[in-house]
Amino acid sequence: MFRHPRRHSPRLSLRLSLPIALAAPLLLAGCFEEQRDTSSSEVGARINVAMLQPPRSGLTPLSDDAFKLSRWSNAETLIRLDANSDPQPFLATEWEQLDSKTWRFVIRDGVVFHDGTALTAGDVVNSLKAATQATPKPRILDGVNMTIEADGHNAVIVRTEKDDPLIPNRLSSPQLAILAAKAYGDDGRVNPIEAGTGPFVLTEINGTTSAKLDRFDHYWGEPAAVAGIDADYVPDGTARAASLRTGVADVVEAIPVSQVALLDPERVHEVPMPRTNTLYLNTQTGPLADPALRAAIREAIDRPSIVNTVYEGRADIAEGLLGPALAWANGIRQPIENRTAPAEPNGAEITLATFTDRAELPEVAVLLEQQLTRAGFNVSQEVREYAHIEADALAGEFDAFILSRATVLDSGDPVAYMFSDFACAGSFNIAQLCDSAVDEALATASELPTGDARRQAIIDVEAAILRTDAAIPMLHERVIQGESARVANAERDPRERTLITEKTTLDIDSES
Repeated sequence: MFRHPRRHSPRLSLRLSLPIALAAPLLLAGCFEEQRDTSSSEVGARINVAMLQPPRSGLTPLSDDAFKLSRWSNAETLIRLDANSDPQPFLATEWEQLDSKTWRFVIRDGVVFHDGTALTAGDVVNSLKAATQATPKPRILDGVNMTIEADGHNAVIVRTEKDDPLIPNRLSSPQLAILAAKAYGDDGRVNPIEAGTGPFVLTEINGTTSAKLDRFDHYWGEPAAVAGIDADYVPDGTARAASLRTGVADVVEAIPVSQVALLDPERVHEVPMPRTNTLYLNTQTGPLADPALRAAIREAIDRPSIVNTVYEGRADIAEGLLGPALAWANGIRQPIENRTAPAEPNGAEITLATFTDRAELPEVAVLLEQQLTRAGFNVSQEVREYAHIEADALAGEFDAFILSRATVLDSGDPVAYMFSDFACAGSFNIAQLCDSAVDEALATASELPTGDARRQAIIDVEAAILRTDAAIPMLHERVIQGESARVANAERDPRERTLITEKTTLDIDSES
C-alpha cells in the first residue's frame, strides 16, 4: 500500500514581459505566430515551447497526442512512474491487489478539474471506460480486457481477464489520463479543453499550429511558477533550432544533430532515450542460421565508429539491449557466459536491410557493410521505406535487419518489447528466434510484480537473448533538448512524458 505526502507551495518566480521578434527562417517556415504576447497580469511569465510534431487527433488523450498533454502538465493519471519505472501515487494515493486479477485504487481527495468540478470515483470510471471502449484502444491496453467500477465515492476496482502484475504501471500511461465528464462527447470524441487536473489548464487548441495553457490556481499540489505555456508545433528541425538561438522559444524538443554546432553548448541537453539501434539476425534460414556466423558478425561490428561517424558522438555505445535510459540495467548486468565462438565467414553471402524513414539508418547500413565485408562476408543491401519493407522483414526475407527499436512501451517495462521481438510467439520477431531458454526467462519475468526481483529477471531475459546472437545491440539513441538561459527545472525525461511542470521557472535576470 502506498501513500503520497501533502505538497507545499514554493515561492513563485517573477519575469518581465519578453517581446519577441521572429527570425527570417521561422517566418518562412510559418511555424510560429508572428507576435507572441508573453506578458501576464498574474504573477510569473509565460514560457514558450517549440514542439516536434503537431497533434494528430485534436489532442485527444486516447491517442499519442496524450503525451503532449502530459508534457505540458495538463492531464494527469492515477499513477506515475519513478526513474526505475516503479509506480508512485498521483491521482490515486494508495492501492492494493485484492487477488491476481483485481486491484483497488483510492482516489486523492480535494482534486478539482479545470472546469471547477470535483474529482470522484465516478469520473475515474468514466475516463477509464472511455479508454477501454475507444476504437482503436490506447496501445497500453492491447491484449488487456479490463473492467472498472466505483467502490464508494473515493475508490475504484479494476479487474482484468488475466493475471496482470503491471496494472499500476499501465494506469500511468498518459493515454489513460482522467478528465472531467464534460470532456467526453456522445459521439465518442474527447475535448480536453478545461478538463484536466494538472497545474496548467488547456484554454486554446489552434489546430496543428499551436496551443495555449494557463496556470490553474486551484491545483491540488504546488501552483505553477509560470503564468502559462505557449506551445507551437514546429516540425522543421532547422526552425526549431533557430527558435532557441534567436530567443523565440524557451524550451525546444528534439534538436537535430546537424544543428547543434550552431547553438551555445550550454543551451543543449542530451537525454538518453529507451531506444536501441539493433541489428537483428535471421536465426532460421540462410547462412546466419549458423550460430557461429552470427557470432562472427557480433565480433565484427565496430560500435564506436558508428556512433562517432553517423551520430557525431551523440549516442551511447550499447552494452546490452537496455540502455542508460533504464539506469538500473547497467548496475545489475553481468558479462554473458558460454557465448558461441565465431567462425570464419569465408565469403558467406548475406543481405543487409533497413529503411529510409529514419535518416541515420541507411548511413549505419553503409558502415556495417564495410565492417562485415572486412570480416569476410559478401554483403548486399536492401533499403526501402518502412511501409514497403516491414512485411518482408517479419517474414524472414533478410539475413540481417537494422532497426531503431523502443525498448519500453507505455508501461515503462521492457518485457512486452522482449516478448514481441524474441519469444517463439512474438508478433514482431524479425530474428525468427524460437529458443526455449528465452521463453522460460520471459515467462518468469512476466509473472513478477515491479521491483528488484522483476528487474533482475529482465536482465536474465536480456542475457538469454544476447547469448543466441539473434540481436546485436549497437547503440542507444539520445534526444537533444534545447533550453534558454532563462529556464530552470524543465524536465529532461527519457520517456518523454514530462517537460514543463509546476516547478519550471523563468529567470528575468538571465539572457538567452
